[in-house]
Amino acid sequence: MDGLNSELRISFVGLPGSGKTTVGRQLARRLRLPFVDSDQAIEARLGCSIREFFDREGEARFRDIEEEVIETLTQDPACVISTGGGAVLRQGNRAHLHGRSHVVYLKSTPEELFRRLRHDVSRPLLQVADPLARMRELFTIRDPLYRETAHFTLETGRPSVATLVNMVVMQLELSGHLPTC
Repeated sequence: MDGLNSELRISFVGLPGSGKTTVGRQLARRLRLPFVDSDQAIEARLGCSIREFFDREGEARFRDIEEEVIETLTQDPACVISTGGGAVLRQGNRAHLHGRSHVVYLKSTPEELFRRLRHDVSRPLLQVADPLARMRELFTIRDPLYRETAHFTLETGRPSVATLVNMVVMQLELSGHLPTC
């Protein structure tokens, strides 16, 4: 993959557990680009976990910090960015992601995500009495925003991580963002 555009930024959006970090990290490795997880960048800036900050300061303040971090990350040189599941809730994030990077929406059903995440206590929005209902609610609200932000959508139901990475590379080649091999 030599000859990559030094300004190529690829961002992943999708619900929690859709594979943004896993697929993003593998794609970055394949393209020999830096990988940045926006949640990790936020935690480094905060000096505490997102969950702690969320509990202490609330979601609105967290979204303010997230917006500042996304704004900065989308100006970095070529990289692969994995965003938090709620990053698309802010119009500024949607505009920065769509305008400054090639956005991939990893789309998963709420039921599939519930199976993946049912034992994960690190996700504050899912620490509710009925996490599946919460996941369905998040999907209803966020799916249109993911679709608005994305340049293309990949269904994550059956394909392996390697297959998803290959599909992203193919889409980038077809759209002229990567030289064809």
